[in-house]
Amino acid sequence: MEFLAIAGGIVVIAVILLVVGLSRGSTGEALVEERLGRRERRSERETAVGKAERRDNFVSAAVDRAVEGRSFAQNLATQLAQADLKWTVGEFLVLTLLLSLLLGLAFYGLRRYVLIPVGVIVGFFAPRVFLGSRRSKRLKEFNNQLGDALNLIVNSLRAGYSTVQALEVIASEMPKPISTEFGRVVLELQLGASFDVAMANLMRRMPSADMDLIITAMSVQREVGGNLAEVLDAISFTIRERVRIKGEIRTLTAQGRYTGYLITGLPFVLGGVIYLINPEFMGPLFSDPCGWLMVGISLVLIVIGYISINKIVSIEV
Repeated sequence: MEFLAIAGGIVVIAVILLVVGLSRGSTGEALVEERLGRRERRSERETAVGKAERRDNFVSAAVDRAVEGRSFAQNLATQLAQADLKWTVGEFLVLTLLLSLLLGLAFYGLRRYVLIPVGVIVGFFAPRVFLGSRRSKRLKEFNNQLGDALNLIVNSLRAGYSTVQALEVIASEMPKPISTEFGRVVLELQLGASFDVAMANLMRRMPSADMDLIITAMSVQREVGGNLAEVLDAISFTIRERVRIKGEIRTLTAQGRYTGYLITGLPFVLGGVIYLINPEFMGPLFSDPCGWLMVGISLVLIVIGYISINKIVSIEV
């Protein structure tokens, strides 16, 4: 119990420090630059302000310095930017560690010692799952809005607007997330970045085949000329049809997808509930080597079944 009290106190202090750091975290352009790993020159005043804002969050700042320049940290920073999470890499890693410790201590306090490794593993991967889910959802919404955004660009160009003015219309008139991303593009252009660099940054935040096609069309038009409105109008029709077909496919495969989720999650949920209600009944499964062999084989078969169902219901358009 003494160990539990000490560990609990450490976790509480770390959570308070993390909350303070998240509330004082950087925002705006500085946050985008930090998450995407760009190394642009800043004025002495901006540097001083940035250091002052990070003083209270010394734990995550220390982690940021430790992982700076590593490939996994750069990939994680890009994923955080794609998910539009106002966290740094250090804050995300500290949050992951704290969640693992909390779940492990929770099962320790409940005297379910067998589930302590499970709680640590779940706490470690839960933030990653949340990040991937939010990132996928945001990218899907962005792709679904591209058709309407292209129509707005085409109409703006035909009304006499320039390309940058058409992008400003999207940033002010369209809903999130596409308004946020094009607003960043306009901001970078106003700060002196070239059109190609701003669009390349957009592709890093929103990796999309449709967006790549649009950027290519705009780049070609800027180099060789031509009627950009007609080209984007044709691309808009293609994108809208692709979104419509994808929606129909997801509707037809919904039963298979949710069946896969149910079949995959049911053994874990049922096993956890039975262990919490009657641990003596499930005890031999974890105390005998034959039980561990059965658990390992079951996990392998569950993973194979989940992958197989996903392959069946995943249809590329």
